[in-house]
Amino acid sequence: MGFATLHSPTFMADFLRQSGGYAVIDGGLATELERHGADLNDPLWSATCLIHSPDLIRRVHLDYLEAGASIIITASYQATIQGFEAKGLSREEAEALLRRSVEIAREARDIYHERCAKGTCLEQRPILVAASVGSYGAYLADGSEYSGHYGAAVTLETLKDFHRRRVQVLAESGADLIAFETIPNKLEAKAYAELLDEENIKIPAWFSFTSLDGINVVSGDSLIECASIADSCKQVVAVGINCTPPRFIHGLILLIQKVCYARFMLFLQGLIFKIDMVTLFSFPNSCEKLKDSFSTLILISMYLSILLLYEEDSFHYGECNSDRRKRDETQI
Repeated sequence: MGFATLHSPTFMADFLRQSGGYAVIDGGLATELERHGADLNDPLWSATCLIHSPDLIRRVHLDYLEAGASIIITASYQATIQGFEAKGLSREEAEALLRRSVEIAREARDIYHERCAKGTCLEQRPILVAASVGSYGAYLADGSEYSGHYGAAVTLETLKDFHRRRVQVLAESGADLIAFETIPNKLEAKAYAELLDEENIKIPAWFSFTSLDGINVVSGDSLIECASIADSCKQVVAVGINCTPPRFIHGLILLIQKVCYARFMLFLQGLIFKIDMVTLFSFPNSCEKLKDSFSTLILISMYLSILLLYEEDSFHYGECNSDRRKRDETQI
């Protein structure tokens, strides 16, 4: 696609330049899958559609591309080898579904570009496929995804062993980068960073943390310390925030900037733009009220990003927090 290599700090800068200076990240996948009738009341959450309705995933990816997204995130957030095996699938079948999550997103991108060639799409533009990796707590589906408290028995090696093969498979599946999302604690951030180095992962990655107090990640670990781990990892090309009350975003970005200056850019609610040589990104909680209009969501996200409006009351927290937490609690 003409971007810099992994070891070049200009990977995202090149992508943004070719995108006209900004790019829009897609929105909530699970929200849209449910809107189209998918039943996600399952420990696999949106990843259950990889088994039962892959065409629906492709449709949602295409909807976001038609709405203007330039980065689409795969349906692999809660897709783990261990989770698939718990559903009775073999390890080979589980790995095939991980690969399939990337293939579906790439197919959506190909279809979109074919439409552009025929003059039937919004615009021709560079598009990245980000392979999503959710936390260990997301696999457990017991609420620990929102607390980062896994217990003393879960060590750094436990987390590395849990994620290792999944990261290897996704890195070799044709994705443009890996999106480590909703990281709840420093231990898991360190596990990801060490895995990227130990496995010599060849594609870039981003780390996205979640916060409830505007200072720390949800476990209580310092966000600055977590961002420092990301900053020390050569594969990481962006660091940011997701599933966090909007009123905290500006302050969290400034905290990350303290340790990631001159290496990262800014991603806000689906918008990427460059500020003072700093690359950060953020996804406030889902705009549930706006989910019926992709175009409106994108316009609102740009408005929020540029003007830094963080009015929490204007958002209905959907899949990232309350609804998701209630679903997990019913499955414990």
